[in-house]
Amino acid sequence: MDASASQRFALISENLAEVMNPEILEKILAEGRHPKIYWGTATTGRPHCGYFVPAVKIAQLLAAGCEVVILLADIHGFLDNLKAPIELVDNRAKYYGLVIKAILEAVGVPTEKLKFVLGSSYQKNPEYIMDVYRMASLVSEHDAKKAGAEVVKQTSNAPLSGLLYPILQVLDEQHLDVDAQFGGMDQRKLFVAGKEWLPKLGYRQRAHLLNPMVPGLNGGKMSSSEEDSKIDLLDTPEVITKKLKKAECAPKVVEGNGVLAFVEYVLLPAATLKGTAEFKVERTRDNLPTLVYNNIKQMHDDYQNDVLTPQLLKPAVTAALIELMAPIQTAFQASKEWQEITLKAYPPPEKKQKKVKDKGSRHPGAAGKPAANAEQKSADLPERPKTVENAS
Repeated sequence: MDASASQRFALISENLAEVMNPEILEKILAEGRHPKIYWGTATTGRPHCGYFVPAVKIAQLLAAGCEVVILLADIHGFLDNLKAPIELVDNRAKYYGLVIKAILEAVGVPTEKLKFVLGSSYQKNPEYIMDVYRMASLVSEHDAKKAGAEVVKQTSNAPLSGLLYPILQVLDEQHLDVDAQFGGMDQRKLFVAGKEWLPKLGYRQRAHLLNPMVPGLNGGKMSSSEEDSKIDLLDTPEVITKKLKKAECAPKVVEGNGVLAFVEYVLLPAATLKGTAEFKVERTRDNLPTLVYNNIKQMHDDYQNDVLTPQLLKPAVTAALIELMAPIQTAFQASKEWQEITLKAYPPPEKKQKKVKDKGSRHPGAAGKPAANAEQKSADLPERPKTVENAS
């Protein structure tokens, strides 16, 4: 590869955990062509601030001259153990489209260069369906479960839809006509399956770009289904501040630190994309000069040496995150369409009606009940037999 192609590949692979079959991309770049790469997301739970991680990488892919396709995988969301009920799939796909565009614009990505594709727009085509049947005849139950182990919800006696999920994702590479797929490390088994399965149908292998899994605020994986692990994109500044105050952030510990990881994979790269490759930590309370970081290694060293403490780090990350999310929240407040789609895609749970117990008449306060109530109760009693005295 010439210097230009090498620089483009360096940008494509920056901050990735792994690149599988890099020679595929290197060859395309050496020929002066533009690699076509897709990133897909199943339209299930509400996207959180962890979506900034792929957004930053998508911005870098565009800067490297790649064509980028974003797949809103509505059918995948339905197949994954009914995480997205069929009645809500359409509105959730619309919600994801609006949110992802807003996230990308927040990190300076020109969204007009992106191509958004709805999974159901081509996954119902006869050619695609026939490929699903062909692949299903060649892939064993064991291999399908293994491929989807980290992505598809695993349950005992699971529905067959979970076995179809990895088959669809592999076939998407062919039917979207891409050179590579981009995703998280949790999809590695699925990407390995893609390398093995596509040639069985006579299709070419693709390269795979794997993002590291960024820890959530509670130290585990950042997940839509775990409220304490994530910050919702529409959380208010007060809620963001509260969640980051509670976040796990052990002093001197870099490994598994979700707050530091967010700086590494979102805030520093986002600042670089905007032309200011730095992250600032104010120390006004201690009357010390501001800490300015241009790279994550410098930041890790200071954190391990207790120069940068959780008490300093958390407020700095809070301020930077609130600033980064402000355009998204402004766009949401200005869009009646987005607000209406949110309610349709994620309707609030119905409130359970409280059952009112009939305590009868022998309890405190019963004497104050209306006479009509007492008359009704006496009317419900069986009629007493008449005596000789009251017979007349």
